[in-house]
Amino acid sequence: MPSPQPPRQQYLDLRANVHRKLLNRLNLEALAQSDRSRAESEIRALLSQLLAEEGTPLNLSERETLFIEVLDDVFGLGPLEPLLRDPTISDILVNTCKNVFVERNGVLERVAASFQDDRHLLRVIDRIVSNVGRRIDDSSPMVDARLADGSRVNAIIPPLAVDGPLLSIRRFPTERLKADDLVTLRALTQPMLDFLSHCVKARLNCLISGGTGAGKTTLLNVLSSFISDRERIVTIEDAAELQLHQLHVARLETRPANVEGKGAVRQRQLVVNALRMRPDRIVVGEVRGEEALDMLQAMNTGHDGSLTTVHANSARDALARIETMIAMGATNLPERAMRQQIASAIQIVVQQSRMSDGTRKITSISEITGMEGEIVTMQEIFLFERTGITQEGKVLGRFRATGVRPKICERLRASGVNLPAEMFEGVMEVR
Repeated sequence: MPSPQPPRQQYLDLRANVHRKLLNRLNLEALAQSDRSRAESEIRALLSQLLAEEGTPLNLSERETLFIEVLDDVFGLGPLEPLLRDPTISDILVNTCKNVFVERNGVLERVAASFQDDRHLLRVIDRIVSNVGRRIDDSSPMVDARLADGSRVNAIIPPLAVDGPLLSIRRFPTERLKADDLVTLRALTQPMLDFLSHCVKARLNCLISGGTGAGKTTLLNVLSSFISDRERIVTIEDAAELQLHQLHVARLETRPANVEGKGAVRQRQLVVNALRMRPDRIVVGEVRGEEALDMLQAMNTGHDGSLTTVHANSARDALARIETMIAMGATNLPERAMRQQIASAIQIVVQQSRMSDGTRKITSISEITGMEGEIVTMQEIFLFERTGITQEGKVLGRFRATGVRPKICERLRASGVNLPAEMFEGVMEVR
């Protein structure tokens, strides 16, 4: 005699069976076009009928839970919907249909959510990517997309994903962090924020550098908030995530190739096109390839105050990466010419890091001062020094001004900003 199934497995089997029968009986296209409340009442009536046919006893709470889960599957993203409603979750990582992990407060943990099978997960992925005009199939097995709230999505399916479909969702808070929030969270100090705000207002070109999940996009959003409403801003991204609140913003997004492998529009093409759109500033979500050269040339030819991000572990590494990306698109350009472009185009490099306890901090603000021989010269203005870690795993350290008065103070003074000498002195402990 077979052993009885545990209650949780019985519930999962019942949900899968009821859901399958619902899909067979419902006209989903008609439901999607009809009023939501009418569709819900129709689903609830049919669900009661199916549960009666199944003969499995469920209390009111279990019935309501099953109804909500079925609604999430029909109208939303299935098992992901409760996670997306949880404001404490910053990342959702689906490792095949059976394993779902989330990040809360910088710590990864596994959750009970799961998909029925790979087809169920693929259906959810397809719903996400089709909503933003993209596709995922055997000929295009990986894709970047976004949710309606701006959350960043990456999906990759077999044959590239060996064990089954993989889905990663990088969430952004419904209320974006403001400049003062970064000070409250001790991501930087008030003098550092004041300095960066003056740099943006004075139309200095800024490069934000950092690793994956370091908070580069959040910082880019914050810095862009200092741009005047009277300026025309053109944003260029692989998947549109930036939320600028100025009145005059033109948003551009890349496009992947179609089924025939044609029609792809890359960031470099958008940067070139943006120059014809009479922008005052260009904001590139992240430079990844040959568009780096066009971005630098735009910064050097009247589009001062442009902002962008790059993946790198230090300010010096960021410049080396940009040099490599320039070489990808202009193989005949001498190294010295590349470095001259970098040195003349970028004035400020901001390094952002994700600490071991999950907190994000600006660990360095550096100024590019020019060139000495073949080397781009930099000087650090502010930095974060890590001094230890508590028993609870919290990172200890201090923000410190190096005492160096930046050369760009002269340019800031010409813009009507006189920075006090005390701004570049002092220490703030972080506990």
